[in-house]
Order: sequence, then C-alpha cells, then structure tokens
Amino acid sequence: MKRSNYFSFFFLFLFSIGAFASNDQLREIASGLGVPWGMVFVAPDEILFTERQGRAGIVNIHSGQVRYISGIPPVIASGQGGLMDVAKAPDYKPGDWLYLTYSKPLDGQGSTTLARARLDGYALKNWQDLLVTRSRSKADVHYGSRIAFDDKGYIYFSIGDRGHRPNAQDLTTHAGSIIRLNRDGRVPTDNPFVDLHNALPEIWSYGHRNPQGLAWDSENKRLFSIEHGPRGGDEINLIQRGRNYGWPIISYGKEYWGPFAVGEGTHKKGMEQPIKVYTPSIAPGGLLYYTGDAFEDWQGDLFASALKLHHINRITLDSQGHAIAEERLFEALNERIRAIIQSQEGWIFFSTDSGRIYDITPK
Repeated sequence: MKRSNYFSFFFLFLFSIGAFASNDQLREIASGLGVPWGMVFVAPDEILFTERQGRAGIVNIHSGQVRYISGIPPVIASGQGGLMDVAKAPDYKPGDWLYLTYSKPLDGQGSTTLARARLDGYALKNWQDLLVTRSRSKADVHYGSRIAFDDKGYIYFSIGDRGHRPNAQDLTTHAGSIIRLNRDGRVPTDNPFVDLHNALPEIWSYGHRNPQGLAWDSENKRLFSIEHGPRGGDEINLIQRGRNYGWPIISYGKEYWGPFAVGEGTHKKGMEQPIKVYTPSIAPGGLLYYTGDAFEDWQGDLFASALKLHHINRITLDSQGHAIAEERLFEALNERIRAIIQSQEGWIFFSTDSGRIYDITPK
C-alpha cells in the first residue's frame, strides 16, 4: 500500500461496520486502475482483470505489479457498456479458453457479446465471438453482463433489457434474458425454447431488467442471479429453466419519475418471485457463492457487491436457497464495489470503481 494512503485507509478499516472477525484483515492489492469490471484467477498468484473502457491487465496479488495485455478488440465504452466480465471454466488449466463479455460495436450500435480467447503470456490470442446477441441498440445502458459455469459443461451469461422494457418479455430478442450455451457456443439441445416458433434457442430464462451478477452453487446444482431494479426492487433470483422473472410486468421497484409502482404489482401467476428484494436499491455489481475454507462460517453464503450503497452484502441462505439473513460489510470504505471473486485458498477479492482491488484474508 502506498504510504500516503496508509493512515486514511487504516482508520477506514478500523471503523468498518461489523464486517468480519477481528482475526481477519483487509488489504489493498492494487490502485490507479480504470474501472475493474471483471476478475478471474489465471494463476494462483495472478488475477486477470478487465477495465470497462476496453483494457485488460494482470495483477500479481503479492507484489501488486500490474501488466496490461494485448489482444482486446474494439468495444463501445460508453455509459454502462465496454469490456465487461471475464471467467474461466471450473476445470481450467493454463492455456485453456477464457471467456469474456463486451459491448461489440455494430454500425453505431452496441450488442452484448460472448467471446473466448487464450492467454499467451501477456496477450489474448485466437479471439472468437461465440454469440453476438440480438440485443443491439444505440442505448448505452443495461448490457448485463456476468458469466457463470455449471458442472455439466454449460456456460451462462446475462443480458439487460437495453433500456427498452418490453424486450424482457420478448423471446425474439436476447435482451432481458439469461443465455445458456455449450462452451464452444453451440446451443444445447435441451434448452427450453429450442423447438418454439418465434423464440431464440439460446435463452434459458427471461423477464430480467439488468442482471449484473451470476453465481453457480456446485453443491446444490443451482444458479443465482442478482439484478438492478428501478428505484428500489433489486432482486436475487434462483434461476430455473424456461422461467419468466416478471420484468416489467411485476416489480418491487418504483418509477423514477414518481412514487408509483412499476407494472401491475409484485405478483402474477406464471412469474417467479425473487428470493430477496432490496428496497432501497443497493445497485448490485457482482455475485459470489462462497465455497472456501478460509472463512468456514461463510460457506454456502452469497456475497453481492453494492455500487450505490457502497458495501459487500453477505446473504445467508436456507436449504431451499431462500435468503434468511444479511450482513452489510465494509460500508466505511465508501467505495462502489464492482467484481467479487474467491481464490483457491478461499480468500475473497473485490474491485472498486475507483480503480482498486482488495482482498480479505485470515490474519
């Protein structure tokens, strides 16, 4: 940590709200970055991070040294768009495919796109766009987009409604949906809408506003998503095959222009209920299902990063995957927290929009 930042950071650390036990510690790994949108471990001591403006780099978690990498294609870095998530499959080995999402420029419009590439030294090579989604728009909001893998060889990624609410109920567009593919980009034959006329076969679930967190629970074989509501009504959902999650017909949020409910109410037959609702909005940035050994009391909990309310939200689940308690961590840092991941040791790493990366470790 830089000496000039040490004392202010130390006092923020001391007064963080009930964040963790006294035998745990928070450490700044790197600073001076862009907006680190996504992170993934590519070696036990190295994190590859993306920056929304279209750069990617590798940081050593011990020394803090950062080296930027080449091989990133042009992105639309405007509003909420840019270079977004990066992820690896559970059985990743050095040289295997890394998966990324970005806002691909198409004749002045942007489309959430899933791609893959191989890391070779400090370059991404063999870049392949696996799915340029039918979500293109001139709007620079609600791109999504997080990536998750299950343990059967499938990849999931999320797409926002692109600021046009009807998209989320329209199966002829990818906007407002969560996509499921084989790792090579092919459509699985058991996807729910493969044989449905006027529906896109890649869609796994729909009725989403702007899901910016996805997390796979390998123990219970289930997928969680967290998405932005409008004014209030952020949601954590348990994602199931072919289900409709309601946006914009049902919502717990209010209109931005007045104290009026969005849509028809909070419930409707045939539409799923969230496992947790945030009102007021926390503005979620990412989601982690914690499986590490470093913090045994947190095993099986969800961790959501909060942009607007500046904290990490720890969610305790019951056996059915419903939220039964929460804890708000690191509020005193006063940071917009974006990506959140865990290391093989079970340490938790998170990034902030101010260009920092931190870790939480046992002392």
